[in-house]
Amino acid sequence: QVQLVESGGGLVQPGGSLRLACAGSESIYKTYTMAWYRQAPGKQRELVARIGSLGATTYADSVKGRFIISRDSTKNVVYLQMNSLKPEDTAVYYCWRPFGDVWGQGTQVTVSS
Repeated sequence: QVQLVESGGGLVQPGGSLRLACAGSESIYKTYTMAWYRQAPGKQRELVARIGSLGATTYADSVKGRFIISRDSTKNVVYLQMNSLKPEDTAVYYCWRPFGDVWGQGTQVTVSS
C-alpha cells in the first residue's frame, strides 16, 4: 500500500519561509500528478498547488508568486517551498495523490509573530 509522509512544518514568523516535503513509499512521482492541500481550523480543505506528470504546475490564487511546488523523482519526494508566509497560511498541509486517492497524515504550519 502506498504511503505518503509529510515533513517540514513548524512555527514561522510572518514573511518567513518553510519547505514542506512529501515522501512516497514507492516510485510514484514520475508518472502521477501530485498535489498539496491545506485545511485551516473551521474551514474546508483547499487545493494549494498541483504538479502534473510532465511537470506542469497550478496554484491557488492565494499562493501564486509565493509558493513553488516541485518534485525530485530520484528521491520520490514532492516539495512545497513556501515564501513570504502570512498568518492566513496557517493550516495543516496535506500531500495527495489523486490516483488511488492517497493522502498523507498532514503537517502543521503556523505563521505567527
